[in-house]
Amino acid sequence: MKFLIGAVILIGFGLLFYQILEYWDKHQSPPPGAAAPAVPAVSSGEQLAGLPPQLEAALGAAEQRGAAGLRDFLSVNRQRVSDPRLAWIELDYVLMVTESDPAEARKAFARVKQRLTPSSPVYSRMKQLEKTYEPAGSGN
Repeated sequence: MKFLIGAVILIGFGLLFYQILEYWDKHQSPPPGAAAPAVPAVSSGEQLAGLPPQLEAALGAAEQRGAAGLRDFLSVNRQRVSDPRLAWIELDYVLMVTESDPAEARKAFARVKQRLTPSSPVYSRMKQLEKTYEPAGSGN
């Protein structure tokens, strides 16, 4: 009889412990449908950090010259510009060079894609361009 009472008490404590763990998990972990905090939508590169103010004029002049201007700007200033603005400028270059050199556009796009993470404000723009610039037969 003592054995039976001991077993019932032990099972009761086990169930109580299980219920406490379930309650803890339910209130500590995010809901299953909850995603990571949304990255704000960016409509232009000027809203992004990463370009020193003294390079704004040089970037504007490079954009006026087209793909060659952006290519030259990037080759000279790449070390001074950081993401996310660098990625935005490189995607602008991809769009500009597409007509004259599609292979170069795909290469430049691949470099940007490799570097970006889903938390980047430029990620959504990269995803929009992905189908156009991914090599045929790519699994990504």
